[in-house]
Amino acid sequence: MTTLARQGKAALELVHSMIYFAPEAADAFAGLGLERGRMSYFAGRSAPMGAVGPGVVSATFYNFSPTSIATAIPRAWEITTPAEVVAARFGAADGALRRMLGDEELESEAVAETAELARKASAACSPDGKPLFAAHADLEWPQEPHLRLWHAVSLLREFRGDAHIAALQRGGLTGLQALVLHVATGQSFTEQAALKTRGWTEDEWAAARRELRERGLIDADGAITDRGTALREDIEADTDAMSTAPWAALSEDEAQTLLQNGSRLSKALSQAGALPQGVFAKR
Repeated sequence: MTTLARQGKAALELVHSMIYFAPEAADAFAGLGLERGRMSYFAGRSAPMGAVGPGVVSATFYNFSPTSIATAIPRAWEITTPAEVVAARFGAADGALRRMLGDEELESEAVAETAELARKASAACSPDGKPLFAAHADLEWPQEPHLRLWHAVSLLREFRGDAHIAALQRGGLTGLQALVLHVATGQSFTEQAALKTRGWTEDEWAAARRELRERGLIDADGAITDRGTALREDIEADTDAMSTAPWAALSEDEAQTLLQNGSRLSKALSQAGALPQGVFAKR
């Protein structure tokens, strides 16, 4: 099951995360009066929790600068309401998926089947100790199959994300340290993109690098060491172990169908430009 949990992340992640780069989302949030960029991101992802303050967002998002979050939250809730943001986000997901995949694909039996399998998997997830997942799970399910799929995959993503935070804490990594170590692999954000999107200062980044060097997790050039790689693998394995419930709820055939269909949709989204250029390091 742990293997399925990791395969599921790879197969389905982009079906959810395309929303963070979709112009439809940026325009929808701007239409509510929210500032483009960080304010829209923080409000969009945290809205299912209600009009929470910056401390809650910082705790649940984990690797974003609390100072950066505080510039946007709770100011966003003085501009619009969480309910309006949730509705705008679903509308943006609809528009983005239609643009990148097309109506014929979204109205296909394959998408409907994948949506039901993803929903079945998400229904097996316990909300205990998983605040972002629990908040998203309280939302009403949309009627359209492609939006049901997007919502179900979002639930699976937040379920694993909450588990990953627990694993990072068990591994002794702060949110910033985890981000720096991930960038050090060369398979994540570029350092410039991480600083820009997560809101940390160069001094804060440098301090985290020193802390990781002292633990032998990165070398003098900032590249990950064997010890750092081993720690990251332990954390991913721990995350996998805490993320097996949705996959245990599916038969072997159902799990493979969800993985195969999810991979196909993710590939189509990638080919349609769901991810911007220059954000992720070249492998």
